[in-house]
Amino acid sequence: MHELGLCEAIVDSIEQHAGARRVSAVRVRVGRLLHVHPEAFDQSFALAAAGSVAEDARAELVILPAGGHCRSCGANFESPDDWLVACSECGSVDVELTGGTELILESIEYRG
Repeated sequence: MHELGLCEAIVDSIEQHAGARRVSAVRVRVGRLLHVHPEAFDQSFALAAAGSVAEDARAELVILPAGGHCRSCGANFESPDDWLVACSECGSVDVELTGGTELILESIEYRG
């Protein structure tokens, strides 16, 4: 379950930004190609956040699509599934990955 390792890294980043301030919610953007399962993420975040400034914080997970750029026709495209094999415009397999592997701590909300 790689979600736990991701969540531990996220909580480390939260603690660096938050200092001693208690956190009520965070928003995390993750690329589809990282294969993060929302239920496993929720459980892993709760475990990783236990005893930290993010304990009991709500974690919103936003899954980003995989994206590519075709070197043959120049098209930019998104893939609706977990594979980015060929250009959706011309079918070429000469594609460059442009999205789908992100891990971004987008926002932190603090307790009032």
